[in-house]
Amino acid sequence: MGFSSLFSRYGNLAASTILVFLLLLLVACSGDHAGSNKNKGQQGQRKRPEVPVSTALATKKTVPVELTATGHVEAQATVEIRSQVTGTLKSVHFSEGETVKAGELLFTIDTRPFAAALAKAEAVLDKNRAELNNARREEERYTRAAKRGLVSAEQADQTITRAATLAAAIKEAQAAVDTARLELDYCLIRSPMEGRAGEIQIHQGNLIMANSAAPLVTVRRMQPLEVAITVPGRHLSEIMAQQALGQLQVTATPPGAEPVSGMLSFVDNSVDPSTGVIRLKATFNRDGASLWPGQMVDVRLRIKDLPDRITIPAQAVQTGQEGSYLYVVNKENTVALRPVTVNLNVAGEAVIEKNLAEGERVVIDGQLQLADGARVQERGRTVGTKRPGKESSPEAKAKGPARP
Repeated sequence: MGFSSLFSRYGNLAASTILVFLLLLLVACSGDHAGSNKNKGQQGQRKRPEVPVSTALATKKTVPVELTATGHVEAQATVEIRSQVTGTLKSVHFSEGETVKAGELLFTIDTRPFAAALAKAEAVLDKNRAELNNARREEERYTRAAKRGLVSAEQADQTITRAATLAAAIKEAQAAVDTARLELDYCLIRSPMEGRAGEIQIHQGNLIMANSAAPLVTVRRMQPLEVAITVPGRHLSEIMAQQALGQLQVTATPPGAEPVSGMLSFVDNSVDPSTGVIRLKATFNRDGASLWPGQMVDVRLRIKDLPDRITIPAQAVQTGQEGSYLYVVNKENTVALRPVTVNLNVAGEAVIEKNLAEGERVVIDGQLQLADGARVQERGRTVGTKRPGKESSPEAKAKGPARP
């Protein structure tokens, strides 16, 4: 066998061996690359960022059903003091802003002209009485004389008429005396009730006109006070039904002051047809100085209580095309989108009618970044009551809030 023949035979075998080796190397490299991509994908899936959210616990409690309105504080009684006679103001017996009692003397008008008028009226009355006594004696004499035929019947009738005329004059004079005495009493102006006096509109030495348009002073009863409100007429039947069961509580909050409690005391007898509202009043015992006539206050009328209702912060509820929904967080810190039925909203809380249980954790902030099944991370402490038996420690605070 020659050299060329050996080379041709063993050269082909070497070429085939090299080709097989290259193919195996290619397959191995492809497998390593695929495995690397798979590991990278798993690592990427494990490292998908959690969505930071804030949560709250669903709680069960009694929920008050309330109507809110803006009310106007009113005095239970207001009296504008005016003079009933014309005269000069002699004295003022109180100070502005002072609390006055019923019957307390407020103003004195110069009594001298009225005392003189009373004396004159009494003199006229005395004169008429004297003339009447004389007329009645003449009537008796003429009547007896007429029976004997000593005087005519016409003369007797004249004495009778004169006596009757003087009797009527006495009644007129008595009325004049009563009027003069009453006007003299009007010179002493007294408070008709207990209350707080306002600003004095006229001062000592001025001439007061009878029944002038401007009052001398205004007195308002400050205890108790009333708050008037208007509510939609559609609530009337429920208000009346609950009021029949007992008094309805009303809370009024003056600007910058603490709320005060009172009771509903008045429901108007008609609904305003132009606005569809009805006027109500609540009575408050004014123990402090927080309520004042003319003030505008925020009012809450408590109609009834709904016991054992599931409540959550109102911001947890979202609205979609199919209605209300929220995100519930499970023990694995993933969220589930859950449709719910909201009964009503009260003081920033939503009352959930169904599809939510007490103690479940819901998302109240960060919903825009969520989808069903997303993982979340608590941004702050879970809102709700801390479970008993769990003590707070620096290590626990570092790990975050306890999960329900």
